[in-house]
Amino acid sequence: MTPSAASTLVEKTPLETYVPPAKPSLIGLSRAELCDRLGDVGVAPPQRKMRAQQLWHWMYVRGARDFAEMTNVSKEMRATLAEHVTVDRPEVVAEQISADGTRKWLLRLPSGGDGQKAHEVECVYIPETDRGTLCVSSQVGCTLNCSFCHTGTQRLVRNLTAGEIVGQVMVARDRLNDWIDRETPNGNRLITNIVMMGMGEPLYNFDAVRDALLIVSDNEGIGISRRRITLSTSGVVPNIKRTGDEIGVMLAISLHAVRDELRDELVPLNRKYPLKELLQACRDYPGASNARRITFEYVMLKDVNDSLDDARKLVQLLKGIPAKINLIPFNPWPGSKYECSDWDQIEKFSEYIFNAGYSSPVRTPRGRDILAACGQLKSETEKLSVRERNALRAMAMTD
Repeated sequence: MTPSAASTLVEKTPLETYVPPAKPSLIGLSRAELCDRLGDVGVAPPQRKMRAQQLWHWMYVRGARDFAEMTNVSKEMRATLAEHVTVDRPEVVAEQISADGTRKWLLRLPSGGDGQKAHEVECVYIPETDRGTLCVSSQVGCTLNCSFCHTGTQRLVRNLTAGEIVGQVMVARDRLNDWIDRETPNGNRLITNIVMMGMGEPLYNFDAVRDALLIVSDNEGIGISRRRITLSTSGVVPNIKRTGDEIGVMLAISLHAVRDELRDELVPLNRKYPLKELLQACRDYPGASNARRITFEYVMLKDVNDSLDDARKLVQLLKGIPAKINLIPFNPWPGSKYECSDWDQIEKFSEYIFNAGYSSPVRTPRGRDILAACGQLKSETEKLSVRERNALRAMAMTD
């Protein structure tokens, strides 16, 4: 295989780019960008910082969906803002609610023009007794071609903007009535954890993901602790350290194999960044410790990666890395050549890892009655991958 052919199999090129709507949303702008936008609509320099802070509070603390709600902003200012910008987030096209409380939303992103096809992504909320986890997408489609991943056969449409990523969190809070000045069923915040495990490879959309997660974790806004935000990557090595330095969230690695030759097949990105480089990046991850362990996701594939020899090699590979291992029963999809490991084998694999000193939970699927466990709600643009859907199930609880 030529280098160019191998590269084609490893990564896809986006087919489209983001086209902003005529009246762009302020959601996803940093404070500095918000000040600049206020300058564009005629706000005098001495007022910009104060006005930006007012808007920040209304958008990210109170969840305002219209400038008319912002009662401490003058009517004249509200009218000016409404003429030029919005606080719009993605549109909910469909919502499904499972008997176990899991919710799944199909979200349509704003279109930049009459001739542009609207793009769609999925977002899933998984409630637990002591927390609620929201799975967020970073791309329409996915850059990668993992062989057990359904989106491996589909196109990469485009990266999401920071606003479209933050907007997913805001939509979920809207639907759950989870803003600070509103009543929730138990009196506590419902969304406590974020996992970047929806559609797409977050580290191939690094800048937008970083900017979005800094807003989500801002203490004067949405305020979700960085220790309750987990970013999952298939192993884009150059951006792993940047994730620790510039975002500071918890890290998860879609590992799935302990030998390069097998991982080359399962996760073709391994050809570009093999296991030795990936695991060194994990050892060097800023802030990693026993209190901030790296999660390694491992999908269980029958007679492929589920032997006790694989378990032994996995323990050897992770030596010296503060880690926990999430074992993910594979959920076959039409056309897949893989099968899920037998349950007895999964338990033996888990027991070996546990006895070696690692946490090795096997996650129970949630939301099966609405297909949230396997992510089969279809958009017109892409579907969530099997890898990402199973990772979502596995990461319903984070440290």
